Amino acid sequence: MKIENLRSEKNGNKARAAATVTWEDCERPAYDLFFEVDEQFSESLSCDPHAFLIGCAIPALHFGEERVFIDGEICPELRNGLLTAMTWLCHWFYEPGRRPVRIEAALRSNGSHPHPPARAGSFFSGGIDSFATLLTNRRDYPLEHPGSVKDGLLIYGLEQDDPEIFKYVLDPMKRAADALDITLIPVYTNVYLNYRQEDAGNKFKFWTYEFQSAALSAVAHALSRRLTVVSIPATDSLPEEALATNGKHPRPYGTHPVLDLNYSSLNLRIRHDGITLSRLDKTRIVADSEAALQNLRVCNNYKSYRPGLLNCGRCEKCLRTMLALEIVGVLDRTEVFQARDLHKTMSLQKELDPYYYLELLPYLRDKGLGDLAKIIERKNTIFRRHEMINYWRGKIKGVIANVSARSFSSRDARLLQPGGTGSLTAEKRTGAQ
Repeated sequence: MKIENLRSEKNGNKARAAATVTWEDCERPAYDLFFEVDEQFSESLSCDPHAFLIGCAIPALHFGEERVFIDGEICPELRNGLLTAMTWLCHWFYEPGRRPVRIEAALRSNGSHPHPPARAGSFFSGGIDSFATLLTNRRDYPLEHPGSVKDGLLIYGLEQDDPEIFKYVLDPMKRAADALDITLIPVYTNVYLNYRQEDAGNKFKFWTYEFQSAALSAVAHALSRRLTVVSIPATDSLPEEALATNGKHPRPYGTHPVLDLNYSSLNLRIRHDGITLSRLDKTRIVADSEAALQNLRVCNNYKSYRPGLLNCGRCEKCLRTMLALEIVGVLDRTEVFQARDLHKTMSLQKELDPYYYLELLPYLRDKGLGDLAKIIERKNTIFRRHEMINYWRGKIKGVIANVSARSFSSRDARLLQPGGTGSLTAEKRTGAQ
């Protein structure tokens, strides 16, 4: 993969940083990767090679490129961090022996531009995790502290790319940002859009397990003229892990405490924030903030978005959020869900991941909602059964593949011996020598 022609340009009323990306080892079309901000933030946007390198390295690994070459200087700290992140991903998700892609770039001897004054930002999607990150930051840091979050980054082009629908998201996020004293910065990018459609056909596994924090970190580096530290709100937590996985470490995931910090450079530090808090802990924090409670956006079913109503109330993410809000006693105080019948929404779910629900069970019983707790337990069992079936299917498939590979290799070895006979043609034998 080659990343070339890094440039700053205008796109209507937006400032754009762009680069041309060309694939070398797989048949995918070249494209222009870009990051855009509204004109008022144009001075904050940087054509930083780090943004493009991070945005391309993990896709290059995923789709089988041998190298990533970028026509620009990069920080040695980031280069080494990327190699570490890719090594973890190879260890978690790829066949034994898979190696990170080669990174070919000149190394910086110092920063690409003068260090800005210390300024903290956070990704601000409007969900429980992102609100909890901001609210705990407000609780823990005085406003004048350099670690106090001043900017919230809202990304267009991850789950959807419909400008009209994005307007529905901007309004409540702007209200919440104003109330919580941060500057909302919408960032427009195609860093994931090039893969989203095919990833949807694979249940978004590439995004979920490999690309999340890399894509977000690429956006953060595009704003490295303005920001010196950016927080990625944790998706998982140690309290939930201990309950759902018998105390094991956080499961491999696309945003993870051992991954996210590796996307840092000398100029910009990436933080993984909130792993000490369970989702119910975070919900309690959100419940204490009227700005958060009245502007929540937890639903990814963007086609159902309506002005002022961004949560369908029928999907699994809405269900787990409404259950938590009911437990902490504030579901009736928020109007952000289009539907709020917990029993009906529960009936729509075929199975439920215990990871997100085991924590809720004793609290539901205490609230007199034991019937919901029983349904969750039943759907948890279905989920675990399906996971076990899929696990053993994968194991059996792997054993068959290994046996077939060994058998084929042995047969090939015999055929390639001098005087060997068999179905291998003379032409193939010659080509293999």
